[in-house]
Formats: sequence, structure tokens, C-alpha cells
Amino acid sequence: MNNTVANPLIVIGAGIGGLAAALGIAETKKYVKVLEQAPEFGEVGAGIQLAANATNILQRLGVMDKINDIAVFPKRLVIMDAFSGEELSSLDLGDVYKEKYGAPYVVLHRTDLHKALLEVCEENPYVELVTNQEIITTEEKDGGVSVTAANGDVHQGSGVVGSDGIWSKVRNLFSDDTPNCSEYVAYRGAIPIEEVKSSVGNMDDVYMWIGPNLHLVQYPVRRGELYNQVVVFKSKQYTPEIEFTDEWGTSEELDEVFTGTCELVQNAISFISRQRRWPMYDRDPITNWTQGKITLLGDSAHPMLQYLAQGACQALEDAGYLADMLHTHGDNVEQAFLDYQEERIPRTTYIQGAARTWGEIIHNTTNEGILLRNVIMKNRTSQDFQFIDQFHGYNKTLTR
Repeated sequence: MNNTVANPLIVIGAGIGGLAAALGIAETKKYVKVLEQAPEFGEVGAGIQLAANATNILQRLGVMDKINDIAVFPKRLVIMDAFSGEELSSLDLGDVYKEKYGAPYVVLHRTDLHKALLEVCEENPYVELVTNQEIITTEEKDGGVSVTAANGDVHQGSGVVGSDGIWSKVRNLFSDDTPNCSEYVAYRGAIPIEEVKSSVGNMDDVYMWIGPNLHLVQYPVRRGELYNQVVVFKSKQYTPEIEFTDEWGTSEELDEVFTGTCELVQNAISFISRQRRWPMYDRDPITNWTQGKITLLGDSAHPMLQYLAQGACQALEDAGYLADMLHTHGDNVEQAFLDYQEERIPRTTYIQGAARTWGEIIHNTTNEGILLRNVIMKNRTSQDFQFIDQFHGYNKTLTR
């Protein structure tokens, strides 16, 4: 949008959820202004997995056409024992999956997804994008909302969607909670596939190698040109006193925790970049994230651990359902926000808890728990979708 329009809906944060929210709002023919803290738009990280509950929304928002040529469409999700090298279970992600859920399972680089969302926003006449906006206050004022940035810029509009991530400032309007450190850290990165091709499994699959207090995820991205790897483990060195330092979850501890894993896992971690580590956080669910004409979306509302690969998926679901409520209620932003959270809070609360539970399952440390898990996994077929239906099969967002 070239010219600033009076009284837009304001989205704070231009990550995956924020840009998707902007497109959903624009779908209702409402003007939307996206405020980004950074000096330029971008995304940090490596690969991302998107299940059908997310790709259905991307199809609706007109984004899938931009990522089809650069994403990878894996054939299977495979669970492997990180120590024995044994295949424990697999899930068919091909035509049967797509037919069942109406959209494909894709993996791609986070920057590629973000770029696609950004390009569609830039092409949309209802969307305005503004950088260098570190927001310090958000408040209802004079029948609308007022948002003030650290540089003195003031933005007024008809409502605010806070999509400023797990360390959200907008969330402070609703809760004084802080993120929970899981004591796990991740090392991740994508490397040219030619460098690892001879030392990994089937390039058409997503692999998850699991073991006590650790796992490794692998899959190709960017048309199969890069191979994304994520190594995750629980740190024995963690204490609350050193939480915000680099003294725990170190590269040396990574090697120690993965001692004894099978050859393919050892090969994989030898390629992992050790320059940066990502401590893994979530937050406890809250029972309200709407106040008048202000609401939350994505990680601002419901940050979750990554074990179900549902963080971005839930943000995209949020964007779709929020758009539906704005379609339904027109200019009554307050009612749209209330109905939006009435649907989304129970859904995301459940998935936040399920992500924690799944983490406990894959990282199990007891012989009994590992045996039970492995027996269950081995006795299901690759086209048994009962464990993912509740996540991937969400269909509350209307196709517009």
C-alpha cells in the first residue's frame, strides 16, 4: 500500500504469524498496517515443517503458489532410534495425506516462507509495511487504538493484533508471566546437500532420530539444494542462575550427550554449526488474550515447544480464524476478537500441552517408557493418522 490510510487495523510484528494475519485482514477489505521492530523485514532460523492445517491457510491466502517451486514435499516422516539406528515408525505424507487433509505437508527454509508471505503482502493494496518500529506502548484511545514506537512514531487505528513473538510486549497487557526455559537447547542450520548426501538416509523423507533427552531432525529444503538439521538436547549444566548466559548447552555438552549414538547420527552432528545455540522456551497458557480492540496472535498468545512442529502452524490457523471473525462481524472489531479467542484459546492451550507431552515421549529416559513407546510406534502402519488427526486435520477456518 503506497499511501497511509486512516484507521487501519495494526499488526505488531512482521514474522510469519504477523504477515499471515495481515493477509487475512486484507482478505476482508480492511486496511492493515504492519509494524516491524527490525530495520528490515526478515526471518532468523533454518528449516520449518508445515502440516496441512498450515498449508490449507497458505493456499487460502495465495501464498502456496509462491512456495511450491522452492519447498520440498516429503514422502514420509520417519521416527528412528538414535542409538540402534532402527526405524521405529513412519507416516505417509504423500497423496493419501494430501487427499485426506486437503493440502500437502511441506518443508522449506524459514526465510523462503517469510519472503513469500512478504511478497504477497507487498502486492496487496490493503497492506502497509513499516520498519524500525520498536513498540513501547499499546493502548485504547479515543474510540480506537494508539501505538507508540521508541522513535516517537505514533500509529492510530481501529484495533491491534499483537504478533511480537514469545517475548511479546503486547502480552504484558494481559499477563505478567515470563517464558519457561525447558532446559533444552537446539543447534540448527542448513548446509549444501552435496556435502552430506553420502552420509544421510533417503532424501525424500523427514527423519526424526530420538533418544533419552535428545533428538535430531533432518530434511531437505530449498528445492532439495540444502539439507536442514536440528540437534536438540537437555542440558545437565543448566541452572536458573546461568539461564541467560552461554554457560549451559554448550557445544562440548552436545558431543557428550550424543556419545554412543549410531553412525548416521554421529555423521549428522559433525556437520552441525556450533556458532549459535537456541535455548528452547514456551509459556503457560493464559485464559484471555483480548482486551477491547487489542488481541494476540501466534507466539505472543501461545508459544509452544517445537516437538509437534506446530508453532507456525498454529499462528497460521490464528490468522485464518481471525479473518473469518472479521468477515462475520465487519467493523465490530471487539466482537470479532472475542469470538476469535473463544475458538483459539482452547485449541492452542491443548496443543501447547500436547507439545510438552510429545517432548516427554520422544525424550523418555526410563526403560519401561521407551519399551512402551517403541511397541506402540512399531505396531502402527504408515497410513494410520489417528495420532495427527487432531493437529493436521483442523478445518474450522472457512475457505473464502
